[in-house]
Amino acid sequence: MVREFPVYHSLQDVAGYNLSASAGGGLHGGVSAFMKAGPNDGITVEGFNSYVAGAFGGIIVGPSVLGRSKKFKEFLFPENADFMVKNIGLLGFMYFLFVSGVKMDVTLITKSGKKHIWIALASVIFPMSIVLAVGFSLRKSMDADLASVSSIGAVASTVATTAFPVLYPVLKELNLLSSEVGRMSLSTAVIADAIGINALIAFEASKQGEAQSKNGGWYLMSSIFILILLILIRKLMTCLVLRSGQNGKPIDQAFIVAILLGALFMGFLTDMFGLAIANGPMWLGLVIPDGPPLGSTLVERTETIATEILMPFSFAFIGMYVDVSNVGFVWPALKPLVAMTLIGYVTKILATVLACLYFKMPLRDSLALSFTLSVRGQVELLLFIHWMDKQILHPSYFTMLVLLTTMITGIVTPLISLVYDPTKPYMVNKRRTIQHTAPGADLRTLLAIQDQESVGAIITLLKASNPTPATPFSVTALCVMELVGRAAPVFIDHDRQREVPTQYTSCLVIHNALSQFQDSHAECLKLHSYTIVTPKRTMYQDICERALINKATLIILPFDKDSLDTGGRGGGRLGVRSVNSLVLSHAPCSVGILVDKGHVARLNPVAAASSAFGGAGLHFAVLFLGGADAREALAYADRMLGNPDVCLTVIRFLAFNGEGDNEMEKKLDDGVVTWFWVKNEANERVLYREVIVRNGAETVAAIQAINEDTFDLWIVGRKQGINPVLLEGLSDWTENHQELGIIGDYVGAVDFGGTASVLVIQQQILREQGTAARSASRRLGMLYGNQ
Repeated sequence: MVREFPVYHSLQDVAGYNLSASAGGGLHGGVSAFMKAGPNDGITVEGFNSYVAGAFGGIIVGPSVLGRSKKFKEFLFPENADFMVKNIGLLGFMYFLFVSGVKMDVTLITKSGKKHIWIALASVIFPMSIVLAVGFSLRKSMDADLASVSSIGAVASTVATTAFPVLYPVLKELNLLSSEVGRMSLSTAVIADAIGINALIAFEASKQGEAQSKNGGWYLMSSIFILILLILIRKLMTCLVLRSGQNGKPIDQAFIVAILLGALFMGFLTDMFGLAIANGPMWLGLVIPDGPPLGSTLVERTETIATEILMPFSFAFIGMYVDVSNVGFVWPALKPLVAMTLIGYVTKILATVLACLYFKMPLRDSLALSFTLSVRGQVELLLFIHWMDKQILHPSYFTMLVLLTTMITGIVTPLISLVYDPTKPYMVNKRRTIQHTAPGADLRTLLAIQDQESVGAIITLLKASNPTPATPFSVTALCVMELVGRAAPVFIDHDRQREVPTQYTSCLVIHNALSQFQDSHAECLKLHSYTIVTPKRTMYQDICERALINKATLIILPFDKDSLDTGGRGGGRLGVRSVNSLVLSHAPCSVGILVDKGHVARLNPVAAASSAFGGAGLHFAVLFLGGADAREALAYADRMLGNPDVCLTVIRFLAFNGEGDNEMEKKLDDGVVTWFWVKNEANERVLYREVIVRNGAETVAAIQAINEDTFDLWIVGRKQGINPVLLEGLSDWTENHQELGIIGDYVGAVDFGGTASVLVIQQQILREQGTAARSASRRLGMLYGNQ
């Protein structure tokens, strides 16, 4: 049961104006919503769009617009309905904060560098100081409640502090979580929150002590009691997670229900002790171990209900106290508050930009960081409600702050996209292809692996690619896992970090298999292993960034094998194909997608590696349809020929009478094919053929004619530069041509027959970006300590 606070039933003498509560009643619920910030990940309706849409939606149904109609109000909110809306909305805020706490990684504070700390200090201390100075200079024109030291301090700390639950959804929606600015924003926001929350606690204690000095002491004692209780709960949760990990079983449903009910109980405790009802769920979420198995389970069970069902009531709850019509009548009384707020926001942006420029960050990155740290949202709404409870704000003040908060978010969020492009650093103007790799130079390869089933085929491909002292390999292995149950992405360098968190130990099977392969080729293969835990929608950024930092020549991505059985219509590992497609669009080097069709027993990755592609005595085929991708595929196949176990058949397709040929591409194709033939003319393991066709039907007929189940691997270019006549009429036949290309999808389909795997090659797509790209590369290298 939630108490009803009779807040501002009658307000008199606000700077000479006679006001009344715009909602016509008290503020229901113990909504002293002083709260601690934490991330909010994976919410379906989130970020800038959800907050602005929700806020405006709440305002529309409130007394500002539709609520002015008595008939509409009676229809939508009959007797006691407003009470239900407000309390359900309060539950929405509580569980929103609980989920945010579960996902928050407080260790980001200890992992942050000096640059993050100083930028965070500048973004909080400077605006807070300026707002305090402005507030004290305008005290004479303020309402008595707002003019108090605690009230001015509360406004200053709120304007200066960046709310983590608001920041994270915006970064996720803009695909910035894995970007340089996104990571810096998360780290800086955590530090800034730690500073701002301490300030809020101090001002809250000050406010409690204004009536009686002993109240401030009781407030601090209550905080200590809750802290001790949370420490005990943390130990209990840790034991629960460890026991679940040892048994290998999911968390029992009864514990999940108990924890969700515990969030409400913690809200009751903190409200009873005067610590604000919203603090309890947030703090409980913070002590729950993030990620799998407990954190991810809680998030999966809670976030949909909280955001899709309860949060709309929360915005309606806010809208009931927003009455724009009252603002004009009390504008002189609102001027000091508006001045403090706007000056604070502008100062925060300027202070952050100047701090970033001091550390020699590019201007666009500095602006993007300052804008991200200025977004406002649900946290501020809760604080405004809290101030209503504490009689710091009158309804007109509350209305103005809600409008300013929505306006700031509506302005800065689009500006982030305008000044910062997270994919720009991957646009390089230097050739990083197999074709342009000097003989004897390291073939720098990046493996992006999302499951254990892909390891066997990848190891066999590496072995067939002929790693020798004369043709060495430098391999970067990324175990890419989806981020679930936490907000901040995780980066693990296995060469430096031997101990891996229990929730990510599954990646060790992949890295151990690759390490065994390296041990058997230690003289010619260098392996660097990493694990990256990140959202699906930004995985491509982590893959491309690591390829850029390590100066990779080739990225190898496994294709979703289960999608072959469904004809590309679903199933399989959700999101794998979209990740591959995004990597193809943004990669700073060449890309190979490996479709493993070998039906072998996957007992373990090492055993699978010995039988993938049919075992010893490998027979590969290159389908050369022309263009940059085909030339890259032929260059890779030529490198494989150094392996004495590899036999290679090259089939070149030519259009009848040269119809549809691009003369420039044709000349380049002729040059590469002539070079390959002259080099391997005496090699008995090489067979070269030319086929002349008139359309796509003859192309696939020729491919099917040589498909005698004797090949272990088809190597084909994706699509760049192919004569369209060779593919005429085929685009409607394929399901995955956007990822594999038309021919790659055709030979990789189950209907094609055979167990030969397929390697689809796309040569690096050059993007002329000049010195800007090189400076971006240097920035990414410095970020990880590599230059």
